[in-house]
Amino acid sequence: MRLETGAAAPPFEVVDTTGTTRRLEDYRGQRLLLSFYRYAACPYCNLRIHELTQRYEELAADGLQCLAFFQSDSDRVARIVGKQKVPFPLIGEPEREVYARYGVESSPLGFVAGFLNPKALVALAKGFMPGKMEGDKRLLPADFLIGPDLQIEDAFYASEISQHMPMTRIRSFLR
Repeated sequence: MRLETGAAAPPFEVVDTTGTTRRLEDYRGQRLLLSFYRYAACPYCNLRIHELTQRYEELAADGLQCLAFFQSDSDRVARIVGKQKVPFPLIGEPEREVYARYGVESSPLGFVAGFLNPKALVALAKGFMPGKMEGDKRLLPADFLIGPDLQIEDAFYASEISQHMPMTRIRSFLR
């Protein structure tokens, strides 16, 4: 079931790729971008991580924290995604329990439509080659902007595998 603006963000407690425990409650009083990705070797997912990493300094200066979930195991996430020197926590969650709490969806049509997106060429040009697909291959990304009171302020559910919340919506949240 999809979460809507104004809903309480579902709590979680997970361990990131560095072994640090992360709880939603730890972000009370802060603004958080909670992102759900497909698998560690997904070119589109790595392109988005690259974009957030490039902009992280300005986003953090405006008070944004980020957490990134992948349906791959932590070792694989650290090895593949972590080589980008990501400045925010990465979480491997192959069980997808937190994905389920946030209503992250799958779609065969969204999987197929993603291959037609020109972002594929951009991802490949940046060196993000497709690798072993893990977990639900049809899983669609989702992003949530969570306010200091741990309420959902904006929820984005992708309709195909290459989509994430537009950066303009994130910037609006920070104003």
